[in-house]
Amino acid sequence: MVQIIAGRKGKGKTKHLLDMANDSIKKASGSVVYLDKSSKHMYELNNKIRLINVNEFPVNSSEGFIGFVSGIISQDHDIEMMFFDSFLKLAALEGEDISDTIASLEGLSEKYDVNFVLSISMDAVEMPEKVQKDVVISL
Repeated sequence: MVQIIAGRKGKGKTKHLLDMANDSIKKASGSVVYLDKSSKHMYELNNKIRLINVNEFPVNSSEGFIGFVSGIISQDHDIEMMFFDSFLKLAALEGEDISDTIASLEGLSEKYDVNFVLSISMDAVEMPEKVQKDVVISL
């Protein structure tokens, strides 16, 4: 399953994402991973959540991002949830159509039973129709 927290910059998406991640670890029987563009939220996350600073790796395209996520999943078969803060930046999708990348994440979710939660700096109504069904919080 892919869930989206949508809203313009500065609306509080990261706070919701951090809260969801910290709540999920309480109920999780597997691993929880949080991908971000820096390590600044390290102390706001439960220490059982693995924080990965994507900017430390050469991820320069949406295809590269899907490969990166696939590599993380392949290394830990117990991953239950993955949280992506600043999804458009992480996946190199700023100003691009996000539909294909979301569809790839949905495929990974079904195949490996991993749930994805994404924060996207875009109003829900501006997103492609195909992905609007995945919006769970619109700020």
